[in-house]
Amino acid sequence: LFTISYHNAVVKILNSTMTKLRAIIRLALLLPLYQHHAVHAFSGMDVKKYQPCGMNRHTALNAEAGVQETSALATSVDKLKKVLRREYISFFDPMQCEYYSDNVSFEDPMTALEGVQSYKNNVDMLASRTLMGKFLFSDAGIVLHSVEGGEINPSDGSISNIVTRWTLRVTAKVLPWKPTARFTGISVYDVLAGGSEGVVVDHQTDYWDSINIGNGGKYEKVDKSIAINDFLDQLKPDNGNAAAAGVELPYQLLRRGKDYEIRRYPAYTACKIPYDRRDEGYDVLASITRGIEPLAPSMMVVPDDDSQKTMSWPLGYAPPGESAPGSIPQSILDRSKEAIWSDCEIETVGSKVVAVGSFSDATVAPIVRKADKKLRESLKRDGIVPPSGSDSYVQFAQYDAIFSLGKRRGEVWIEIDDDGHPY
Repeated sequence: LFTISYHNAVVKILNSTMTKLRAIIRLALLLPLYQHHAVHAFSGMDVKKYQPCGMNRHTALNAEAGVQETSALATSVDKLKKVLRREYISFFDPMQCEYYSDNVSFEDPMTALEGVQSYKNNVDMLASRTLMGKFLFSDAGIVLHSVEGGEINPSDGSISNIVTRWTLRVTAKVLPWKPTARFTGISVYDVLAGGSEGVVVDHQTDYWDSINIGNGGKYEKVDKSIAINDFLDQLKPDNGNAAAAGVELPYQLLRRGKDYEIRRYPAYTACKIPYDRRDEGYDVLASITRGIEPLAPSMMVVPDDDSQKTMSWPLGYAPPGESAPGSIPQSILDRSKEAIWSDCEIETVGSKVVAVGSFSDATVAPIVRKADKKLRESLKRDGIVPPSGSDSYVQFAQYDAIFSLGKRRGEVWIEIDDDGHPY
């Protein structure tokens, strides 16, 4: 009876709030709110003090003036990027409206807006600076991965688009289970010369990695119903999961693509052993690492011929701002060197970018290899290049405790070299 009553209460809440929530979040998710990122600097051309052969004095002065205008425009673009960086760090509080056209327009996969004030109102709501925002949202934040573009064409003074890559998250606290929706993508800014500061943003278009990437990695617009479904799918309650084996190794989400994710993991220390059966491998690692709580997931690497399979547990990781993980207890280091554990290795794994595909079936060879194949096909479709030779083995991760009940969480991993991704 309690379960039925709770279910009915949840249904009433959803019926009364979902319509309003959809309309409001359509506006709120437009926002690319970014953190600090390095900005490319532009430098003007040196003006040489001479008159070229065949050029009269009037023509030379015009050419010199054109070079100076290009230099001034490049400086204004540089200032705009710095302004955007400050706005993202401060969550657009304040928003420097002088860098936006009065009729600036904004478009994302779910909605479209026009005018600086409409943009600012959405930012304030998503940041919980309005009464409605405080009721609907919490934990909104964004990470900026890159800023590119904004070059000046010296022949006509036009400005190329500024393109940013970002990861956005927002929690819908209005729902009882408080789901967090995550989006990754790009924002394309149309920038024009003009305004009191020399340049203005005239239009902004956002694309989501999960729905807007076409064949070859090019971004394309899609029907709004696809975007709405993508968002609502993230608001569904996630029940019946198997118990986790430990605290998860943290990562930075770079891309939430269709059927896969791309993540950046910090450097971490791991205990690695060869194994034949996973249950036996768990027992060995538990014996070596007793005294601390290893992190999830357990990671396995299996060559195509099943020779020399390895299993590892993360033990600790580099905190934000650090490049190396902290030390682990000396007792574990000493234990790993005992004769009985002669095959054990305590290793430091450097920071890496990993493409990840998920599966919830039992972690058996046919399931894992099928998931690995699907991940490789998705990466190829979206222009992500796995390193040569990575198809000679499978690497997979298991998060839940062994023999646990419920929906299991398994993943296949493919490490991506720096030249194989745009991050």
